Amino acid sequence: MKRMQESAAPQTPANSNLPELTVSELAQAVKRTVERDFERVRVRGELGRVMIAKSGHLYVDLKDENASISTVMWRSNVQALTFKPEEGLEVVAEGRLSTFPGRSQYQLVAERMSPAGVGALLAQLEKLKAKLTAEGLFARERKKPIPYLPRIIGVVTSPTGAVIRDILHRLQERFPRRVILWPVLVQGPEAAGQVARAIKGFNALQGSLRPDVLIVARGGGSIEDLWAFNEEIVVRAAAESAIPLISAVGHETDTTLIDYASDLRAPTPTGAAEKAVPVRAELIERIEVLEGRLKGGLVRGLEKRRTEVRAVSARLPRLETLFQVPQQRFDRAAERLNAALVANTRMAQSKFDRVAARLRPQALSQDIARRSDFLARTSARLAPAIARTLEAHRKHLDGAARMLESLSHKSVLARGFVMVHREDGTLVRAAKDLSPGDAVELTFADEKQKAIIEPQRAPETDGMKPRPKAKPGPDQGDLF
Repeated sequence: MKRMQESAAPQTPANSNLPELTVSELAQAVKRTVERDFERVRVRGELGRVMIAKSGHLYVDLKDENASISTVMWRSNVQALTFKPEEGLEVVAEGRLSTFPGRSQYQLVAERMSPAGVGALLAQLEKLKAKLTAEGLFARERKKPIPYLPRIIGVVTSPTGAVIRDILHRLQERFPRRVILWPVLVQGPEAAGQVARAIKGFNALQGSLRPDVLIVARGGGSIEDLWAFNEEIVVRAAAESAIPLISAVGHETDTTLIDYASDLRAPTPTGAAEKAVPVRAELIERIEVLEGRLKGGLVRGLEKRRTEVRAVSARLPRLETLFQVPQQRFDRAAERLNAALVANTRMAQSKFDRVAARLRPQALSQDIARRSDFLARTSARLAPAIARTLEAHRKHLDGAARMLESLSHKSVLARGFVMVHREDGTLVRAAKDLSPGDAVELTFADEKQKAIIEPQRAPETDGMKPRPKAKPGPDQGDLF
């Protein structure tokens, strides 16, 4: 047993000059060598086993078909990432090689990381787009109408770029409005957070400073430059905005996810200003046209009503005509009443005479006395009724006569008015219908007079009558 232990012990040559190192010393030496020889590396590979610790540090495996290397990225660098690391995404990591002595393995300490090429970014973009589309963030029914003429316009963009100047210049040309700028970064790792907070900040405003419409704008650039507007935090903030939002990111050919979530997409920042307000000059011109149409419509409407009133009044009967038939009916009734009374009296007298001739003197006397008494009583009873009937007819006739007189043109003439007729008897209703030299007939309350219309004289000035124009003398001809 002892010989076996002795034979298992390492045999160190007596003349070896290698230093004897501890495990920790060897691990540190390897660490220094690796970090010195691989001071800066740039590695391309696929992400696997992605984990973000509670401390904020990122731990991933960077691999390809044949190898894998552990990679760590400290929290300060993780916060600068412009994309979300996901397993299976191909990236390019830049940093330095180091070792982890606790496990005697080497690792890549990444300081920068980006998707490997445009294809990877587009793949990530399509994946996020599909996710947000499934949630309904891009649905058309979520879109809010843009106010026709906003009172205040909120702009989210860089305060130093040409974008804000272009927007202000275009608004000044079309329709000046009050603009509130929320300055943000539009590129880089902090841009997405600032843009999202700006949108939410505008929505949190109340009172007179709350904008009626928002414009999120940025100039053109590569897909990496515009990536902040593809971030999920920005897209969700735009979709949740209660204030109508216009996106104007990049050029007309550039499309970002905020364009799908916004209420309206503009091809350029200048185009966003054009969509936010109308042209003031065009509005003024349109109002003037509408004002002219309104005035013309009012004039035509009044003229139409005037024509209708004239037509209706021409069809109305005159007052004299209205009372002609009742007057004739009354006159005839009065005539028939008087004649009937006379005829009735004569008929009774004739009958009385015939009967009296057949009676004897004594009986005749008695009959005459009886009939006389009957006639007296009948006459006494009929007289008041006849008197009342005649009085009622007389009062009715007097009332009708007074009404006829009050409605007659003669009562108007009695108050000082005059009726003017042409020679052919037509009535003249307005002075504009007469011309100098026209012969007219003036009807007064008591009689009629003839008259000739004279030309209107020029008004006298300063109390002096205008001098008559001197006639040319016999020795001087008329120049005209």
